Amino acid sequence: MLELDDIQHFLIARPPTLAARYEFLSFRRAEGARTWLRGMLAKVGTAQAVGSSQLDSRWVTIAFTWNGLKALGVDDVSLATFPEEFRQGMAARAKILGTTGANHPDHWVGGLANHGLHAIVILFACDVAERERCTREHQEYLSRCADAEVLSSLDLDALPPFGYAHEHFGYRDRLSQPMIDGTGVKPTPGSGPAIKPGEFFLGYQDEEGDPANLPQPEILSRNGSYLAYVCPEEHVGAFRDFLRQHGETQEQQELIAAKLMGRWRSGAPLVLAPDEDDPELGADPQRTNDFAYAEKDSYGYSCPLGSHIRRMNPRDTATNMKRRKMIRRGGTYGPPLPEGAPEDGKERGIAAFI
Repeated sequence: MLELDDIQHFLIARPPTLAARYEFLSFRRAEGARTWLRGMLAKVGTAQAVGSSQLDSRWVTIAFTWNGLKALGVDDVSLATFPEEFRQGMAARAKILGTTGANHPDHWVGGLANHGLHAIVILFACDVAERERCTREHQEYLSRCADAEVLSSLDLDALPPFGYAHEHFGYRDRLSQPMIDGTGVKPTPGSGPAIKPGEFFLGYQDEEGDPANLPQPEILSRNGSYLAYVCPEEHVGAFRDFLRQHGETQEQQELIAAKLMGRWRSGAPLVLAPDEDDPELGADPQRTNDFAYAEKDSYGYSCPLGSHIRRMNPRDTATNMKRRKMIRRGGTYGPPLPEGAPEDGKERGIAAFI
């Protein structure tokens, strides 16, 4: 049984919010880091609240880097029990991850490649006003914590129209997430069976059996998870230019956009709607994931083999598909680029944790 009172809310469900803020923190002394953490614990939401009829106005999640655990004063014996990938961090693994060239850690903003990045505070708020209130509250609290400082921060805002989630390129978002065994959530058609919780949370059975090599002490790691932070920038003007260069009509441009994603921008999958968009299909959670590739589109004539959704989830054309699933939580940052407007040089994109 999942210990929902010890799993952060963020890991089980994405809160229904219109605004968010990420703050990246550094600590000068272990005592000060622990003081800051003690004052924040009561604000962290747990998975017990998922499905509650009384929605909060804000949801707080806290994550630590390996250097952050060290800054808290976790001893070397315990620190050595964490996996090498976590101990190294994303910046040190740039070549393995493919974050090279313009994406190299030397170009990361906000001190995110710094060994002094110790903690991330993730705030989801019901609206911008609540986000600003929470931001002021945390700033006031930090003013009383001499050993904690904010290296950088990022505000996120949902894009209009607010009736459905979408990103700057216009694609409908949050259409497919793995279902976790023990949460009580029933998978939608085509989403596959619920996956063992150990694929996501430490201390539980995964798809291969009992948990192994749990970082010690167990109370420190059980019910936790590993996160990777990604913040791709979206060049909307350049994307629209690309579509116009390769499509003579609006219909051709939309088809090119659909071939890149594997879905029309409405969310309708190409496997089920290969020739024209079907917005009702894209908006129907009982139908929009109910497809496979092997029988209907094994060669990728409808949904290209290199399209985003097919690379992320090959479905029935690959093996061992209940392993290495990822949960994604995040949102959009930066202002929307009006339709027809040229690239304006402003930063916009997706900032997410996987």
